[in-house]
Amino acid sequence: MAGVSPDNPLREPSTLPFALPPFGDIGPEHLREALLAGMAEQRAEVAAVIDSDEAPTFDNTVVALERSGRLLSRAEAVFGNLASSVSTPRLREIERELAPLEAAHSDAMRLDPALFARIDAVHAARHDSGLDAEAVRLVERYHLDFVLAGAQLDDAGRARLTELNQELSTLSTTFGQNLQLATEAAAVRVADVAQLDGLDDEEIAAAATAAADRGLDGHLIPLLLPTGQPVLTKLRNRDLRRRVFDASIARASSGEHDNRPVAVRIARVRAERARLLGFDTHADLVLADSTARTTAAVDAMLATMVPASVANADAEAAVLAEAAARDGVELAAWDWAFYSEQVRAERYAVDTTALRPYFELDRVLLDGVFHAAELLYGYRFTPRPDLHGYHPDVRVWEVSDADGGAVGLYLGDFFAREGKRGGAWMSSFVRQSRLLGTRPVVVNNLNVSRAPEGQPTLLTLDEVTTLFHEFGHALHGLSSAVTYPRFSGTSVPRDFVEFPSQVNEMWALWPQVLGNYARHVETGEPLPSAVVEAIDAAALWGEGFGTLEYLAATLLDQAWHRIPPDTEIADPIAFEQQALIDAGVASELVLPRYRTTYFQHIFAGGYAAGYYSYIWSEVLDADTVEWFKENGGLRRENGNAFRHKLLAVGGSVDPLGAFRAVRGRDADPGPLLRRRGLVTTGPTAVRDPGEGFAPG
Repeated sequence: MAGVSPDNPLREPSTLPFALPPFGDIGPEHLREALLAGMAEQRAEVAAVIDSDEAPTFDNTVVALERSGRLLSRAEAVFGNLASSVSTPRLREIERELAPLEAAHSDAMRLDPALFARIDAVHAARHDSGLDAEAVRLVERYHLDFVLAGAQLDDAGRARLTELNQELSTLSTTFGQNLQLATEAAAVRVADVAQLDGLDDEEIAAAATAAADRGLDGHLIPLLLPTGQPVLTKLRNRDLRRRVFDASIARASSGEHDNRPVAVRIARVRAERARLLGFDTHADLVLADSTARTTAAVDAMLATMVPASVANADAEAAVLAEAAARDGVELAAWDWAFYSEQVRAERYAVDTTALRPYFELDRVLLDGVFHAAELLYGYRFTPRPDLHGYHPDVRVWEVSDADGGAVGLYLGDFFAREGKRGGAWMSSFVRQSRLLGTRPVVVNNLNVSRAPEGQPTLLTLDEVTTLFHEFGHALHGLSSAVTYPRFSGTSVPRDFVEFPSQVNEMWALWPQVLGNYARHVETGEPLPSAVVEAIDAAALWGEGFGTLEYLAATLLDQAWHRIPPDTEIADPIAFEQQALIDAGVASELVLPRYRTTYFQHIFAGGYAAGYYSYIWSEVLDADTVEWFKENGGLRRENGNAFRHKLLAVGGSVDPLGAFRAVRGRDADPGPLLRRRGLVTTGPTAVRDPGEGFAPG
């Protein structure tokens, strides 16, 4: 293979089970070489399609494109995952070098008039060519992809678009690398262990381990991606709470890793690109390829939620202010989580911070997450210690179905470490495709604090929910049963992709599942039923805060991506504040879940103008939870219906059509509004946060 040395382990498909990459043999230079050679190889393959003397057909054009770029796909899958999970200075250097080259490579294909002419011809004849439904959808998908990428622009427009896309790729890479390094640098060092009062022994030991891992004395509190940090619920030392909070909100906003000018430039370049492509704003461009379709539809949904969420948060703040006043404290943003947990414990007799001994990582994973998947879908998970991941933390399981048939591989990488970006996510090393004869290899990443050697790793309730959520994405990938790789697994619109993962969260507290994994790490005693009942009763406590911080981030995302291209923004933090004021969600106590300089989702993560997707998908999720309950809950029949009608089809059918195939109708927003405490009887009706509620 030209351009790839014979000893490059990426040169040919892996011979390991399910084509798991041979991570131990792959070095940074192998990746760089394979990425460059992969682009060259795909250019040659595409040139052969363009230069063909045969009239354009589905097979010689669209299928040929689906088959192209195999070396590049292998290299990109490995490189993208390693750059996120085990980043090194050399990997970051390669990422900066190749990002604009990869953008140019993509543009060279999608902006080629001759290639688009062939796709356009196949598209025009798609209903007269004897194609099955999935093939027709693939043709339509390719045509739309190329149109939205600028295939119909003139020569000058294509040249300018190429320049903008290369700049954007460089800017997004810079934003992500800045944030990773700034987040690592912002970890809060604690010299006096007494300041950690409120944390349990395991958490204090984990902080000591985090410091030792970096060669530091004392204790270290690493930061997670969002504004709110989990330790704020427990730290009794108010000064330390403020230090942690201030470190979180100041990330990447000054110094060497300042993302303020990067964010402004990204927004302006995206705005210019949208205008070039015939859209008023970048948000309009993004929404053109979504289930929401228009910014007006998104605005209408958000408008129904803002007033009630603000009122609910204000009501919660009044309760918290009273609790803080008993300590002689005037409630501030860094106090909210601490006093919210106090109120939860007082009013609902549940202290979520004290639940960790019942949530040991392996029990949650094996006896909870895997157990639910087996009951619902028939999946079985067999450890494969003979197969190795890209880091010693990574574990590998082989997945089989109820009949023992091979499904794929699941990799778990759960611990935070230096070189790993914040947050939690799922991604793929190999995507399922009948055309290519591939089965899925997926990975879940979390950022759980590692327990000291020999001690169990305990999770918070939020981390348990996150694990179930990310595994929902993994199930989407593992359940894929499509012909074409373009439709595999999670290859669905951005505002639909969170739906299956949100549905999977319901099983975390489902009695049949919870009773199987929630056992005290020392005594083996199950989580008391009274605690479970209290968790249910307290389900709506904190929803005012949670919904408002999410909506603030969502509306901030929309503000950044609705600016005209010539907008001058001298102070992005001032722009952020004005955007929140204009949207009616500005609050000194409830900040956006992500502020501009660390909003990785929208500036370096594929959610630009699409952060609304979580709540949009949650409408489908909440209604589907009702469907499961109406039909007996955790039953194999329900799992089979959800798997075959929705998870398995990926992007090969209309996503809302897949939802209707399961639900039997369009989505009802009522369950979501009840779940989040947003149901009102009038424009100002608000629930009393002191009342008890059953989960909606």
